[in-house]
Amino acid sequence: MSAVLEKEKMLHDDLGVNESGHLTIAGVDTVELAKQYGTPLMVMDEARIRRNMRVYRSAMEKSFGAGSYPLYASKAFSCKYIYRIATEEGMGVDLVSSGELCTAVSAGFDVSNAFLHGNNKTDSDIEYAIECGVGHIVVDNMVELDRIDEIARSRGIVQPILLRLTPGIDPHTHAAITTGKVDSKFGIAIETGQADGAVAYTLGKRNVRLDGFHCHIGSQIFDVTPFCDAARLMIKYIVHARDTFGYEADILNLGGGFGVRYIESQPELDYADFIERIASFIRAEVKKSGVKMPRILMEPGRSIVADSCLTLYTVGGTKVIPGFKSYVSIDGGMPDNPRYALYQSDYTVKLASRMRDVDDFVGTVAGRCCESGDLIQENVPLPTPRRGDILAVLVTGAYNYSMASNYNRIPRPAVVAVKENGEVTQVIRRETYDDLVRLDM
Repeated sequence: MSAVLEKEKMLHDDLGVNESGHLTIAGVDTVELAKQYGTPLMVMDEARIRRNMRVYRSAMEKSFGAGSYPLYASKAFSCKYIYRIATEEGMGVDLVSSGELCTAVSAGFDVSNAFLHGNNKTDSDIEYAIECGVGHIVVDNMVELDRIDEIARSRGIVQPILLRLTPGIDPHTHAAITTGKVDSKFGIAIETGQADGAVAYTLGKRNVRLDGFHCHIGSQIFDVTPFCDAARLMIKYIVHARDTFGYEADILNLGGGFGVRYIESQPELDYADFIERIASFIRAEVKKSGVKMPRILMEPGRSIVADSCLTLYTVGGTKVIPGFKSYVSIDGGMPDNPRYALYQSDYTVKLASRMRDVDDFVGTVAGRCCESGDLIQENVPLPTPRRGDILAVLVTGAYNYSMASNYNRIPRPAVVAVKENGEVTQVIRRETYDDLVRLDM
């Protein structure tokens, strides 16, 4: 059926309600998708992913100039499908493991446009990255640098790198997703003087080439100020490195972290505006400092894929405990979405099969695992759910499938994508019980 969008009631503009009272994504009936593919089911809007990528690409080129571009942060959602889109949209990628690298390579992605991260890269990680021709390795510590230099020397190459520095910024998000403070497990602190030692040591190596610096301050940030603060400190350090070591950075990678709207009380950011405001700040700082304008890289992940996706579940039933609370049980939970259990993440929840019914029930959405913490969201207003209803959790494209597990031996869900022409294609097949025991001896 054709979708009749009710944008004023929807969290994002690719969501709507059709004549059957069913939730739609990109004009496609989610209840019909649940019938066709089963639940739990993740549904992605490919046009929205592409639009988000294009916003970053065009805004960065316009604001920072040629040579500056976005890198898709693979940890948000890594599969062949996303790397094929990244290739078509001209994105670089940021990788954090050999598994993500292997996936990108298998999808035909040109990994000379990839940056490999990680605070504990093993020898095999480094060897594999160099063997595959990864464009840059982002170095976290000097022990790792030694191994990169040795392995590159054994291959007769010079490996381009960035040094990951911690600028000492606290963006005041959840502690679990803050990464730029001095006491972070990531990177090399500027404030303690360790960054100077790292730069001097790196410049003495023959088989690595220092192309610049990287920083990342955290995730789910709705204010531009922390990014400007980080840029100011990083440019100040670029000046310091020039004056102290005679080294001027070509690349400044500012990481990712722009916030995404999960619930109505959160704003929907204009990423192009954020990028221009950061660029304007950086241009002023660079002009004042006298250093050359570095090529700027950014690493959007959540803000590329999170709002492109929703997850569908089938309701098992409700449980009302008079005087206490009520529950609605679903056929998924923390194995496919552990974020509420980990961080008490906010989500918008809708009864996809009865969008026009009155919300006369308030309850906790509970997963099927034998675990009291297996919850998706608490105090959710819904029409009283009935067994067999389809429930949707919105904005699940980032850190859901990528953090999924087989806890309680539950297979991971299928992922489908609605393409720009309305065609639905399967991106990841549903795991089977055979898959669960395939590695058992």
